[in-house]
Amino acid sequence: MTMYIGVDIGGTNIAAGIVDGDGKITARAKASTLPSRGARAVIEDSSRLCRDLASRAGLKPKDIGGVGVAVPGSVDPREGIVLFAPNIPFENTPVAGWMRESLGCPVFVENDANAAALGEVRAGAARGCSSALVVTLGTGVGGGVILDGKVYSGFNGAGGEVGHMVIEAGGRLCGCGREGCWEMYSSATGLIRMTREAIEKHPDSVMCEMTAELGKVSGKTAFKAARQGDAAGQAVVDMYIRYLAIGIGNVINIFQPEMLCIGGGVCNEGEHLMNPLLKAVGREQFKGGDKTTKICVAKLGNDAGIIGAAMLCEQSKTNGRGCV
Repeated sequence: MTMYIGVDIGGTNIAAGIVDGDGKITARAKASTLPSRGARAVIEDSSRLCRDLASRAGLKPKDIGGVGVAVPGSVDPREGIVLFAPNIPFENTPVAGWMRESLGCPVFVENDANAAALGEVRAGAARGCSSALVVTLGTGVGGGVILDGKVYSGFNGAGGEVGHMVIEAGGRLCGCGREGCWEMYSSATGLIRMTREAIEKHPDSVMCEMTAELGKVSGKTAFKAARQGDAAGQAVVDMYIRYLAIGIGNVINIFQPEMLCIGGGVCNEGEHLMNPLLKAVGREQFKGGDKTTKICVAKLGNDAGIIGAAMLCEQSKTNGRGCV
């Protein structure tokens, strides 16, 4: 069986793994990103992790089907260039070219959300689906789109930015410059902000007591308070789920995928999130006969980027995408 290496470069850590054709990670390695050192140093460390992994597994470069790299930011996958990454010093950085020189094997580069979506389709919750969306609720709202089994990222590599569709005209100013973007309301950051605002308005709420005890507000605060019967906490949860359902309904209505997977820490709320969310999405979703998009929690967690990046190598066999 052909083996691949997947590398997930984040603002804090670089995680890499050897992945087989079934999407199973057989060996792992990790290093600190330390982005202040510059792009070349980050890429050199990424290449070193790949060499170390291959050596530990007794593999030579010719034994590896390719290396896939997932990076947060705008990517030109056909040229293997990272156009811009918000938390890493990549700007028009030829990541694939540099790593290929160092490793001597094919290298493929993709946006991390797109890679995670490919990982879920090949080895996760959406396995076997030809079309799927993965929405990640973190600092922002990330999106990855898989159509006909392949990553879709538009003609310029910037497709799938679902977090930057406007769901509240004239709403909160987003970092992208637009007002009312989905990620301002449905990200973990947005949930925490809504919780803080509710605590200020309701100083006698359970949420306020929790915050005083723990010393901080988190994405769990409103959900925990709601389960204890706190009306203010329930109002925050209801508002959050309402906004989340609007955005999910929008992307389903555009793409009508077989599966939509939701990832991020908020998914740990389980049925307290999913049950009301599914009902709310049902009211937003355009019905296409008896066939409707299935909505579920993503399965791969932090492994999605590594697995999806590795699967870019396999995807290239069928469509030549991103060959460098």
